Parts: sequence; structure tokens; C-alpha cells
Amino acid sequence: MKKSVLFILVLISFSADSQELLCNVQVNSNQVQTSDRKIFQTLQTAIYEFVNNTEWTNTVINNEERIECTILINIKERISSDEFKASIQIQSTRPIYGTSYKSTLFNYIDNNFRFKYLEFQALEYSESTHLSNLTSVLAFYVNIILGLDFDTYSEYGGMEYFVKAQTIVNNCQNTAEIGWKAFENDKNRYWMAHDFLESRYIKVHEVMYRYHRLGMDKLGEEPDDARFEITESLEELRKVYRENPSAFILKLFFDAKSNEIIKIYSEAYPNEQARIIKTLVEIDPTNSSKYQVITKSSEGR
Repeated sequence: MKKSVLFILVLISFSADSQELLCNVQVNSNQVQTSDRKIFQTLQTAIYEFVNNTEWTNTVINNEERIECTILINIKERISSDEFKASIQIQSTRPIYGTSYKSTLFNYIDNNFRFKYLEFQALEYSESTHLSNLTSVLAFYVNIILGLDFDTYSEYGGMEYFVKAQTIVNNCQNTAEIGWKAFENDKNRYWMAHDFLESRYIKVHEVMYRYHRLGMDKLGEEPDDARFEITESLEELRKVYRENPSAFILKLFFDAKSNEIIKIYSEAYPNEQARIIKTLVEIDPTNSSKYQVITKSSEGR
């Protein structure tokens, strides 16, 4: 009897330590005029449990090592009793070694999120087939989160999760909901998965590793050497930019990193600042005016 109890406890312990995400989920329904608010709380709980309690990988991860992320679903319209139109915002972070700082890896808003949900229904998901747009979208972004996080700890470490994201895209090609097909938009789920697996953009995976593992993780102890690694990694993105200036993967990178980069180089030497501003203005022209703050912040020191 004692052996049986011990075995059950071991299983429970293993299960508790094997979930990969520590995800805060929020469903906002302020735009929907209805007296029935309970369904949105039920939906929030169901999504929370689906994302946090599903085993997404074969890697055993301790509770303190779980990937911190947030999912905000903003319900824009209740189309029918069980169908909703919404946006979904996803953000994930990574702890930086030896500090309390968390570096943003992913920060994205998807405005093409339409799904069906009946209160108290189980959220079902299969890697081999499309069962619902709700779980397919959630699983897609979970795999993007995993891919980016694993990429920062080993070179190309996240590739298997980007492949899984691509599989979800393939499974959704016959769905009525938008966001999954190449012809709909050049910056949707289809192109996100495509870019993470596109051989022309392979440098981005190398940058994710070098920027975080060789740069950010050493910034507290060896700031000059760490900034050198970060600078060299960002220089590599020039090759991707010159291959395709409008590559979605570059937008995803800088949407997560532009503010952090400004903070990093506000403490750099003037020659470093001049070099990195020149690079950033070329490869991320959308944020070019923001990067001028780098030199202004050092003038007051």
C-alpha cells in the first residue's frame, strides 16, 4: 500500500514539474454589451488551464524554470451564443542570469482571432488535426513562445517547436477562420511560422542565442564584453534585412527588443553608440527616431 501511495506521489510530482509555462491569462469583455459575464470568466479559466496544464514538450522543467508569459484576449464582438470575434496579445519573457531582469522575447497582437466556445466545454487539441480555432491559435503561439525561449539557450534549440507551429498552420488550411493562409496577409500566422523556418533567415536563430546567452546573460558581470556580443549579433541581422527588408521575422524581433536595446546602449561608449545607431537605423527604420535617444541619454551623464 505504501509503495502504491509513493508511486502516485512520484507521478504527481513529475507532472507538476513537467509543465513548461507559467502563463497569466486575461479575457477582457468590456466591449461586449451583455448581462451574461460568467461565460468570459469560464473561458478565461479554461484557457489558463489549457495553456498551463498541457505538456507541450518532452523536457522536464522545474516550477522555477517555467517560461513566464501573458495572454490577453480582448473580446470585440459576440457574434452568436457560441462565436466570438477578438484580438489576442501574447508576450513572453526570459530571465537574465544573475539579475532580476526579464528580457522580452515575444510581444505580438493578432487581430484576426475568431473562435467558438460553449461554456464549460473541454478545450480539445490534437497535433495531427484541427479541432477548433481557439485551441489551434493557442497551441500555435505556445510553440512560438517555446521556440524563441529554447533558441536563446542553445543554437537552433527551438527549431522543433517552430516545426510544430508550421504543422498547426498546415492543419488549418481548410478552416473558415482567417490568419492561417499565405494570400490573406503578409504578416499573419502563416508567415510567422514560415519565417522562423525559412533558410534565408537562419541568422535570426543564431542572433537569438548570441544576443541572450553570450550577451545579456553576461551583461551584469562583463558589460563591455557582453555589449560587444550583442552588437555583433545585431550586425548579423543586416544580412537578413538585405535579403528581405520587409521580413516579418525582423518586425517580430524589434517589436520585442527595441526598447531593451536603447537601454543597453545608453551606457555604452560614444563610438559604440554611433556604430549601433547606424546599424539599427538601417535594419529597423520604423523605429529609427527612437534610437536617437541612445546618444541623448548619455549626454546627461
